[in-house]
Amino acid sequence: MLNHDIDDILVSETEIAGIVKTLASEITQDYKHKKPLVVGLLKGCIPFISDLLKELDFFLEVDFMDVSSYHGGVESTGDVKINKDLGTAVKGRHVILAEDIVDSGQTIQAIRSMLLYRGAQTVKVVTLLDKPKGRVVQLQPDYIGTTIPDAFVVGYGLDYKELYRNLPYVGTLKPAIYETESEE
Repeated sequence: MLNHDIDDILVSETEIAGIVKTLASEITQDYKHKKPLVVGLLKGCIPFISDLLKELDFFLEVDFMDVSSYHGGVESTGDVKINKDLGTAVKGRHVILAEDIVDSGQTIQAIRSMLLYRGAQTVKVVTLLDKPKGRVVQLQPDYIGTTIPDAFVVGYGLDYKELYRNLPYVGTLKPAIYETESEE
């Protein structure tokens, strides 16, 4: 049923699994002796962080933040809202921000700055998807799964109005889905 709304599959389920293993291997090499705090940015990160954590081979802690800058639309508003903050102190810690997609970069930049202000020793970003053409701030994720074109994507945690997160792949949503609703 959901598949009918997808125009094109950009990153398949098999490709995602390979990307996650590659990212986990790189991160394991960099953090095997540091016991970092891995922070997932809800809700989109859930499939990615779940798969990533299973592949990381070092001691770590996990926490989550619920942040948003899309507020139901297809483009970032630039207004970063924190709905749920961390329950773990970051002072003196190495922090890895796990994100499903880095698009405009505004959310990640705001959260990274906030964690550094709170005393994190380092804050690095791992993202499954990087969309550099959407970037409006100077930000380069530290670990990038794959780069995608400037298109609105859903699946594997990414949503449109909270729907499509449960697709096992990342695909482009047919424009008719969101263009029709924006005219109403």
